[in-house]
Amino acid sequence: MIRFLKILGTVILVLSIAIFILIIFDFGYIFRGIQATYFQGEKTAYIDDYPNFENRLIKAGTQADKWPEHSNYNSIKPTKDLTELNEELETAAFLIITSDSIWFEEYYQEYGRDSKTNSFSMAKSIVSALLGKAIQDGYIKSLDQPVSDFFPQFKEELKVGDLASMSSGLNWNENYYNPFGMTARAYFDENIRELVLRLKVTQDPGESFKYLSGNTILMGMVIEKATGENLSEYLSESFWKPMGMQSDALWQLDSQESGMEKAYCCIASNARDFARIGKLYKNKGKWNGKQILDSEFVARSTEPRFEESPQYGYGFWLSDHKEKDIFYMRGIRGQYVIVIPEDDLIIVRLGENLIKKDQDEEHAPDFYKYIDETYKMLDNATLN
Repeated sequence: MIRFLKILGTVILVLSIAIFILIIFDFGYIFRGIQATYFQGEKTAYIDDYPNFENRLIKAGTQADKWPEHSNYNSIKPTKDLTELNEELETAAFLIITSDSIWFEEYYQEYGRDSKTNSFSMAKSIVSALLGKAIQDGYIKSLDQPVSDFFPQFKEELKVGDLASMSSGLNWNENYYNPFGMTARAYFDENIRELVLRLKVTQDPGESFKYLSGNTILMGMVIEKATGENLSEYLSESFWKPMGMQSDALWQLDSQESGMEKAYCCIASNARDFARIGKLYKNKGKWNGKQILDSEFVARSTEPRFEESPQYGYGFWLSDHKEKDIFYMRGIRGQYVIVIPEDDLIIVRLGENLIKKDQDEEHAPDFYKYIDETYKMLDNATLN
């Protein structure tokens, strides 16, 4: 018994010292991370984690603009490979939209049409759209306006467009597996504005592509300051209401006190509403005949900024798979809104896992598989 008490006392002492060190060195957010993941039976951020955080409502309008269902809606079964892939990767939703009509739609596990799941980094594309809207509304002059007009501590050479195109030169460390890294801190800390305002421009901005979540947080801060609105309000007014989203959405905040949306991620919405962003960009910024986002901005967003980095534009990933011009939104757990304009095609996949890409790969293997299996299904339809 005495030995047990000694061991217990040692464990308590070690834990107390560890806690003290974490707090002293400003790593207290790790406790919040443990509560939001391990205490929920998860090892990392997951698609249903929004109830663990403060959220702000993204209001939809009173009248939903319903997606039309194709005349051959769900008439073709998924391929065997697609079925196995969706089972293996714990897919929540898979949609195929052609000619602006839902052609195939399937939900898995306990998920359905109204299920909200985490967008993860698909939100970066949406914040880029908000930047385009803020330029169109006259709040921001252009992609070439200096960030220093809003936050003077940054070099004048850093432009708002450099944030959207991931070419800021900021000293953000994009590491998803280091609990002491900036990305983990941004996810679980209670003041991400403060975190971003510590950053410095350490490389020439506007010269080359480097994917950094801190870019989108700073871009969100610029939009906040320029518009005088929080991101959720501006998103609601700019897109959620005009596009007739079927449901309100939620955007995770760093905390109630700071009240800053995690701009680089974390919009909880459903597959049909995420698909509308793809439709808006496919239709060059028009919605039901009304130009709600500038077509030139859409075109520029979906083309490479740098010749040596053809995989990224302004907030959107780009691919030439199957020799087609493809742009898409993506999240870290295999969230995709894939748009192939020449075939009037949108593919949406939401879920828990993806096939991790190698370091030298620009796109994850499952991205290609979803496209390939979709075309097989479309080919099967023409044969029947």
